[in-house]
Amino acid sequence: MSEENSPANPNESQAVKSQRTGKSSSGKEAFRYAQQAARAAREAAKAVAALSTAEKNAALAAISEELQRSGEDILAGNALDMAAGEAAGLGTRLDRLLLTKERIEAIQRDIASVIGLPDPIGTEIDSTTRPNGMVVRRVRAPLGVVGIIYEARPNVTVDATVICLKSGNAVVLKGGSDAIHSNRAIVGAIRRALESRGVTPEAVQLLDSTDRAVTGAFLQQRGLIDVIIPRGSLELIRYTEEHSLIPVIETGASVVHAYVDEQVDASSTVEMIVNAKTRRVSICSALDTLLVHKASLEGVVGPLAERLAASEPPVEVRADEQAQPFFARVMPKERLKPLVPERDFGTEFLDYILAVATVDSLEEALAHIDRYSLKHTEAIYTSNAANAERFLKAVDAACVIHNASTQFTDGAEFGLGAEIGISTQKLHVRGPFALEGLTTMKWEVRGTGQVRP
Repeated sequence: MSEENSPANPNESQAVKSQRTGKSSSGKEAFRYAQQAARAAREAAKAVAALSTAEKNAALAAISEELQRSGEDILAGNALDMAAGEAAGLGTRLDRLLLTKERIEAIQRDIASVIGLPDPIGTEIDSTTRPNGMVVRRVRAPLGVVGIIYEARPNVTVDATVICLKSGNAVVLKGGSDAIHSNRAIVGAIRRALESRGVTPEAVQLLDSTDRAVTGAFLQQRGLIDVIIPRGSLELIRYTEEHSLIPVIETGASVVHAYVDEQVDASSTVEMIVNAKTRRVSICSALDTLLVHKASLEGVVGPLAERLAASEPPVEVRADEQAQPFFARVMPKERLKPLVPERDFGTEFLDYILAVATVDSLEEALAHIDRYSLKHTEAIYTSNAANAERFLKAVDAACVIHNASTQFTDGAEFGLGAEIGISTQKLHVRGPFALEGLTTMKWEVRGTGQVRP
């Protein structure tokens, strides 16, 4: 059923009615709508914080089961979003939006992983007994209400919800218009599952509007929402930073570099580069810029060119003058472009495009990364232990990798279960974060009548 032909809900806000008719709501209407959702989440957060580990795990299991039962409805909603995305020319970004039976099953496996993880709430960070006999402990506690603003990626709707609930938080979700039908179906399934286990469905709020005014109002709910986490493009992150009155945890945007040192195992290095670039081009840990020591051009770039020339889908290479001849031997002319530094350096392609530049030394590679990095993921491929350690210590990024594909930057791969995001900032959390990253701490003090002199 199309959005335009869906039945009206008499209880929906004017902001949602406005987006159904294509009209913008007023600022006041949008603010009331966002505030209503935030208040409901704030009230529900009290109940979620009081749930036992067993109750939370049972709720997550119910969500997994309901996603399977509602699979056809979810895929039907996703088909509407995919059709709109194709019409809008999303290109390779459609991969982020796509849901399939197999991807829903993968989401269910992620939920099972989260169920199996220890509950962070109430765990002791440290404890000390003071000279007066008073016991002082630090323990983990929920943040309260987490706001997630994101583009496409309907899997984030599930990941964020599951991780927030397991860590004792309520969540307010603001997905993009490109996934509106998918998100409606998914959140409907989640709320039904929670209700079936006696958990208030108000703990999961979806701002079911494509109206930009609602997005702005969402970011103004200070005092009701404790933290905002943006997941998406650099533009989305910058918009959130500039307009939010709520503390923000930056995630997502990246320009990923890999440096090929002069001492390498050529065969494994080529495999890592191909995987880093082509496994999934639409994720934030996909390789963008390859820096190659001039001594490794023949040994690495030669066989790499052969692999990329045969790749499907085809990869476009933008190479500098020194690397061009190695690609020109085997790659079709239409897929080999000259490197244009002002266009290609510092660009997150999210596409089958790879920039290749030659460097004279490790220090030159470090200087390049320092200039263009967004502090997400950077890698070095080398068999020189001293150079690896120099790189790992010198590069300022959330994840620094030696001899592995950059696509391993992922919460599940790091043992966190489904991640909430990859933080590129330094305060509170950094890199992939999940349950522990959605907690704060509190002091518990136990005395026996002590008074302060």
